[in-house]
Amino acid sequence: MMAGTSPTAGAAAGYRPSATLPFGAEFRRQASRRRTQLALGFMVLLPLIILIAFQFDTGDDDNGRGEFGSLVEFATSGGLNFTLFTIFVSASFLMVVVVALFCGDTVASEASWGSLRYLLAVPVPRARLLTVKLVVALVYSALALVLLAGTALLIGTLRYGWEPLRSTVAAQLEPGEGLLRLLGVLGYLAVVLLVVAGLAFLLSVVTDAALGAVGGAVLLWILSGILDQITALGAVRAFLPTHYSTAWLGLLSTPVQTDDVVRGAISAISYATLFWGLAFWRFTRKDITS
Repeated sequence: MMAGTSPTAGAAAGYRPSATLPFGAEFRRQASRRRTQLALGFMVLLPLIILIAFQFDTGDDDNGRGEFGSLVEFATSGGLNFTLFTIFVSASFLMVVVVALFCGDTVASEASWGSLRYLLAVPVPRARLLTVKLVVALVYSALALVLLAGTALLIGTLRYGWEPLRSTVAAQLEPGEGLLRLLGVLGYLAVVLLVVAGLAFLLSVVTDAALGAVGGAVLLWILSGILDQITALGAVRAFLPTHYSTAWLGLLSTPVQTDDVVRGAISAISYATLFWGLAFWRFTRKDITS
């Protein structure tokens, strides 16, 4: 190579692949989309809906309340308990759908709109485009979880007070320690949901239909959960991505049980890394026609 020759042969002067598609530009671009605004808005709205629903429970009619009645009593005994209840009712489906939405829609929607090939013609290197889109999708997924828990904690504390954290698997925890336990629960759920993020992102690369990528990830997660309930599968169940999805309950026990939490984190990171690796491998080799 002659002195002064650009390391990127044929590139325009000053062109740097690492400077294309800045994170901030993609973040603002996704923020302007209606699905982002609706998803984040609903994560704020859900705790409010639950709070309002609790106000209609007078407790006069005990017929049919049973276990649900005890859950309501638990959830209304303090802001931390209200937050835990909100996380509990959201973890198995709502959080899965939201993460799948952000990660499954990000590439497939560009393909369905016909704008993906124009992004690559800027030119944005394929690996750079996937990396930026994945990071932005993960940031919005994390933001959604924080908004859900943060809103629940705020309105729950304002309505029910700053009381100790109670659960059926632990002694009563003082508010400070209870808050740390809740943060641990939220962090573990974020790690577990990396599996959904990886699967949805892989499907987003494979298909041009955003709905197919999002729905496919959610359905496969549900299927894994169903298979995990079949005890006849024996040791095979431990390899299912949903097997340790409820291990966060161990973070609420006294003393804290972390064995399944560690196994679940390792399993989730392994699955997510595999799915993301396949997504990058597939995208860097496929023909972009849309």
